[in-house]
Amino acid sequence: MIKVIKKWFHRYFSDPQAVLLAILLLSSFTVLMTMNQMLAPVLASVVIAYLLDGVIKSFQQVHIPRFLAVFVVYSTFITLLMFVIIVLLPLVYYQLTQLIQELPSMVTKGHQLLKDLPGKTELVSDAQVNEIIQSINLRVQDIGNTILSYSLSTITAIITLLIYSILVPLLVFFFLKDKDKILNWFIGFLPKDHTVAKKIGLEMDAQMGNYVRGKVYEIFLVGTFTYFPFAYLGLNFASLLAVLVGLSVIIPYVGAVIITIPVFLVAYFQWGIGTEFFWVMGAYFVIQAFDGNVLVPLLFSEAVNLHPVAIIVSVLVFGGIWGMWGIFFAIPLATLVKALLSAWPQVSLEEE
Repeated sequence: MIKVIKKWFHRYFSDPQAVLLAILLLSSFTVLMTMNQMLAPVLASVVIAYLLDGVIKSFQQVHIPRFLAVFVVYSTFITLLMFVIIVLLPLVYYQLTQLIQELPSMVTKGHQLLKDLPGKTELVSDAQVNEIIQSINLRVQDIGNTILSYSLSTITAIITLLIYSILVPLLVFFFLKDKDKILNWFIGFLPKDHTVAKKIGLEMDAQMGNYVRGKVYEIFLVGTFTYFPFAYLGLNFASLLAVLVGLSVIIPYVGAVIITIPVFLVAYFQWGIGTEFFWVMGAYFVIQAFDGNVLVPLLFSEAVNLHPVAIIVSVLVFGGIWGMWGIFFAIPLATLVKALLSAWPQVSLEEE
């Protein structure tokens, strides 16, 4: 057994390049696991700067100086950030509070519908209906307690938001302005011979950049395309639902299924089974079809093709480790694992 382990270790870790990769991976994983909350503003700033840098490179390709491209892109980013903080977040929060206030009436209406079921069908008995109603009541109480706990921490959330709104734009500016200096400083700690790490880094830069930027565009487009028909048709909580539908694309496959439930319930409790209900649900399913058949192939045409099982497993694993960040970066991280396994230096069997 010891001989087998020694042979395996010699095959995969005898090359200095493999040792360097292992150290980089272990160091990065340790930092993210132990200091993720402390470094959250830095990590968020790195992601945003990474997204904006792709736009800046597009400007540079048409011979626009970098300093001018940084100014234009960063100014646009600050404008959008101010719109989100001043307009979008208060609107979504207001509609969320309205939805919470209407929950009791929705639950009462749902109870009445359930009580009418035994008279309309023999498939459900009165006892089963009562059990379902009790279960719903318990679930609503749990939701109320959760909302109460969040409301008690509102002051902390506001303070955190204020800190982020100051630190993140500042860090993003310096990451964009001094990108080359920061990268050269980091590379200065690496051995001169780090070709494999550089190769994997360049490959991941292209693949992860395409994915992350494409995912942000998808969130924005799906949310925008959802808001206009919902608002035009007069659906309650249109802004809140549009934001939720946009964010649902972060979770592959599962997100679209989960977000269908609140859209269905809000439309049903507002209109019942009627013309408006079918118009809203029809518009919603058209948007989902457009996202799956047009946006995703268009935005992720250069992304690495991963099996659905690999995607679901990566979402579960990385989401369990890093929460929402892990879910968002699940596919790029799975691609990173695939690239590492393909490019990992190893000694051939003949050399052993």
